[in-house]
This record gives sequence, C-alpha cells and structure tokens, in this order.
Amino acid sequence: MDIQINTSNAVDGTGGFNDAIEETTRSRLARFEDRLTRVELHFSDQTGGRETVNDKRCAIEARLAGEDPITVTNEAATLDLAATGALTKITSALERHIGKSTGRKGH
Repeated sequence: MDIQINTSNAVDGTGGFNDAIEETTRSRLARFEDRLTRVELHFSDQTGGRETVNDKRCAIEARLAGEDPITVTNEAATLDLAATGALTKITSALERHIGKSTGRKGH
C-alpha cells in the first residue's frame, strides 16, 4: 500500500507532520493493506490561514486493486482532527464496500 500525502499552500506539511499522518494511516488501514494499492490524503485550509471554525479539510482517496477509488472528506478545527475523522469515514466506507463485494449469497 502506497501512501501519498498532499498539502495545499496554506498548510505546513513539513517536519514530523507527514511521518505521523503516514504512520496513523498505515495503522488504521492495516487490515485492508492486501486490497489497497494506494491511499492519497489531501490536506487544505479552506480559509487560507484565517482562523475559523472547522476550516481544515482532509480528503482521502483509497484505491482498491481493480476497482474505482473510494473518497471521503472531513472538516475540523485542526489538521489532526480532520485526518482522524476522515480515517474513520474511509475505514467505514471500506468495510461496507468490501463486505458488499464478498458477502453476496452464493458467491
């Protein structure tokens, strides 16, 4: 599973931020690792640095082998909270998708 982290110009993605997010993502999505080819995380500040409520956004695109990507977004007050919420959403979406594709009667 390849993890790619993208940040907008208004987001400081340097230092330990990328490493911490990558480690958290690997940990949270470990059970899907054999089915995922790539996970992209996109971080942005919706207000360009002005402080407002829930202005940080994390969008996650998970690519399953041979299937269309699954995408979720989450907005929160901080980048960490936005990532945590988006990871929760993508985990649920993957569970639903994989459950539907493997849980059919007679298959």
